[in-house]
Amino acid sequence: MSLRPLVVKLGGAALSCTETLEKLFNAIAAYKASAHREIVIVHGGGYLVDDLMKALNLKVEKKQGLRVTPKDQINVVAGALAGTANKLLQGQAVRSGIHSVGLSLADGGLCNITQLDPELGNVGKAAPGDAKLLQAILATGCVPIISSIGLDVDGELMNVNADQAAVAVAAALDAELVLLSDVSGVLNGKGKLMPALDAKLADELIESGVITDGMVVKVKAAFEAANALGRPIEVASWRYPERLADLFSGGNIGTRFTV
Repeated sequence: MSLRPLVVKLGGAALSCTETLEKLFNAIAAYKASAHREIVIVHGGGYLVDDLMKALNLKVEKKQGLRVTPKDQINVVAGALAGTANKLLQGQAVRSGIHSVGLSLADGGLCNITQLDPELGNVGKAAPGDAKLLQAILATGCVPIISSIGLDVDGELMNVNADQAAVAVAAALDAELVLLSDVSGVLNGKGKLMPALDAKLADELIESGVITDGMVVKVKAAFEAANALGRPIEVASWRYPERLADLFSGGNIGTRFTV
């Protein structure tokens, strides 16, 4: 059975752990040596942005979880994400023996970017665009590593939420999507991992206090992603790289959010 391409959104926390990245890319290398499913990585890198902003004595401000990005700061943010973060990941790909290509949302018109909210500055919303360049790169056997930086129709740099960027890339490529983070998925009231979750059950678990705090935000974001993509997505952990081959092969190692 031929599997759709898989878009893997890599949470920023993973970028801060060299050991985690090494295990993740080694797992990708091992999988690609024996299988032919195309894998695309979309990443953020908020901690790198924060570190750079702090070093430059620039104010860090967020509204509803989104980084306020004034026009006079977008070059700094783009440098950290499309530059440092992207090349950190590409460097690990090289060490793991993976041929990769570093990209942004703008390359080949992959995503169409519009300003999300003037109050947020140069923060963009991504919609699926033209995947021809991405498909051509995948046909070479390379792994594209895509930062969440894009360009609007006027050529203005835009900072896009990495989860939302991954949804747009997956939609452009007609791919499956997995959000890899530091959590294994959603746990039930007995602390057991739930392999699947629909919106009705999620609402019940939130109301009953089983899903709380930051996990509520993650769950809502996951359903938004699944609804935007029009197919189930998975939230899984990068902490267990030995299980990633199952994930790449279409297996379920986290929580699948159904639509």
